[in-house]
Amino acid sequence: MTDWMDSEIKELYEEHGEKTLEKSECPFKRILVSIINQQISTEAGAAIQERFFDRFELTPESILEADEDRMSDVGLSSQKSDYMKSAAEHFIEDDLTAERFGEMSDEEVIEEMTEIRGIGDWTAKMFLMFALGREDVFPVEDLGIRRAMAGVYGIESRKEMREKAEEWRPKRSIASLYLWEFRND
Repeated sequence: MTDWMDSEIKELYEEHGEKTLEKSECPFKRILVSIINQQISTEAGAAIQERFFDRFELTPESILEADEDRMSDVGLSSQKSDYMKSAAEHFIEDDLTAERFGEMSDEEVIEEMTEIRGIGDWTAKMFLMFALGREDVFPVEDLGIRRAMAGVYGIESRKEMREKAEEWRPKRSIASLYLWEFRND
């Protein structure tokens, strides 16, 4: 398990134990989680997610029919509600299933997902990691990852971060899980 780790990641591994990723049973639900978590703190995202999941059925069809005032009541901006509805449309119209994604490369998934209004590279990479369980994704767009890279390695530029992350192939997603732990220390 640890042969790909450098000494810094290995130290985080020893402190926090083994980290793994698994495929989500419901990719649509995972894209909703990623939309909720866009540009807000982990704590705020968790609170909104809990309220949202308690009040709404998590299917593309039900999200398309959801009342925007009810979505706002759980803490979603009108923009994020719009993004969720756009994702729901794409999941229905483009038949975005776990099976279909399973046949696609990471780059193809990112291309497909970023065609959805409100889905950028960060959200697409979160989808790759947490919906599809892909182990070799490096989300340099994530502020927590960049802060951890600066704290652990003294690296400030995204270019240098990507170069460093190349050393962790084929486990860059797993390395990212450890970097998020550093951020939370």
